Amino acid sequence: MRISRHFRLGVEQEELDFVDINTARDTRLFLDPYLLAVNQDPWSEDASGTVRNFFSFFLGLLYNGQTSEARELFENLHEPNETCLGLSRGRPSGRGVGDDDAERIFDSLVTSQAAQTGLLQDLEDCRVFVRGIDKDKVSDMTTNIIRRHLIEYTVAQCNLWKIPLIPNSPSGFYWNSQSRAWETGFSDNLVVAGRRILLVPKTVVSHCKKYSPEKFHRFFLLRFLQHEHLRLGTNLVQTRVRRDGTKTRFVTKKSLIEDGGAALEKDYLATFTQAHPEVFRDFRRSEATRESSVPLQDLVSRDIETICQYLEDKLNSIEPGNNGATRYHRVVTSILDFLFYPRLSKPTVELEIDEGRKRIDIAFDNGAVGGFFAALANQAQIPCRFIFAECKNYGRDVANPEVDQLAGRFSVNRGRFGLLVCRSVENRERLLARCRDTLVAGRGLILPLVDEDLINALRRRARGTNDPLEETLTELHRHLAM
Repeated sequence: MRISRHFRLGVEQEELDFVDINTARDTRLFLDPYLLAVNQDPWSEDASGTVRNFFSFFLGLLYNGQTSEARELFENLHEPNETCLGLSRGRPSGRGVGDDDAERIFDSLVTSQAAQTGLLQDLEDCRVFVRGIDKDKVSDMTTNIIRRHLIEYTVAQCNLWKIPLIPNSPSGFYWNSQSRAWETGFSDNLVVAGRRILLVPKTVVSHCKKYSPEKFHRFFLLRFLQHEHLRLGTNLVQTRVRRDGTKTRFVTKKSLIEDGGAALEKDYLATFTQAHPEVFRDFRRSEATRESSVPLQDLVSRDIETICQYLEDKLNSIEPGNNGATRYHRVVTSILDFLFYPRLSKPTVELEIDEGRKRIDIAFDNGAVGGFFAALANQAQIPCRFIFAECKNYGRDVANPEVDQLAGRFSVNRGRFGLLVCRSVENRERLLARCRDTLVAGRGLILPLVDEDLINALRRRARGTNDPLEETLTELHRHLAM
């Protein structure tokens, strides 16, 4: 049964920031350390730093001849089944680096061409260069290393959706970057049917098709060799005569593999990369400048048009006033998470700041590498590491106190941008004038949104418009700034 069904949340996958796993069987997705590395949201950056810390420490031991100490690090890379992600059939059992094959994986890693030549730099590189290590094992190794981050994320999501937690229970081992050691302790945990469950953000899971040996081989290594053989005029170059009589020279990938020895074999990939490191750098950077999270359509069972209508109906069903405040809060969170995926993620509700003296209704991590939220930081010079949203389920207009309340949550480190979301306003220009005063005074940028804005964005998204709410925000920002 899926998490949403088990706890009767009354929501669908598109409304959730985490993968709505079925705890009875594995979902064929993988925690992808490459996505952690290229995503720019704060949670991913912190988790990726922990992975890099572990692997650099491991490689340091290995290259210094401390093989026994390096081998000991593998003792806690067991077979996790808390995430219910991977390849197991039936009840999740994990297919990671377990007791039975830990020695084989370790030996394969340390004897690989990549390790012996110092080519390995990151955990995800093992999948490209080391025999016996593929996406499932890399995913499970990553899970063990960042377990503390996943626990913190799980607790935040459970608080958002009012899912009960078991307090002060064993956390399991995780890597501590500061002490550079495996540690364990006690924490709040999500438990289903007597088993600890870790929720995973949908922005960091994938089918692992991007950072793979197959993609490096086919689209980077072989293309490079095609150009080289053409440049050198080798015996692999063939000539084709076009209908107009002109000739074209080409080299087939098949000939490179069969006659040129460019096979999809991990030691060969490592040897090639030693000779041509720039090709692997291009491969690694190829997806880093674009959002690489799994498309939402791969996670949901319904089409986008149906989802948009569902969310619109849900919003319209909420009555203004205190009784509907919590429901309005959650529905707005779901709509924003849906419309801004994958640029905004990991919503936290009622986030305490300033030692608990203030609270923020919703705070999203900003991982945008393009679009409105990236331009806000890079061009408008408005800090927005986190995106704040205050939700007001009022039956009246919001006024200066609500604008001042949100502006009072801003800081350089947290960000100076927020959304003020309310049901409707009678005098929109007056509200925009209040937001303009805040901007002109240097207190930050606040953009107001009403139900009509959210509904129009959902309808445009249903018609195929990408990022429809970002278009609205861009126009509002221009209106205030001009």
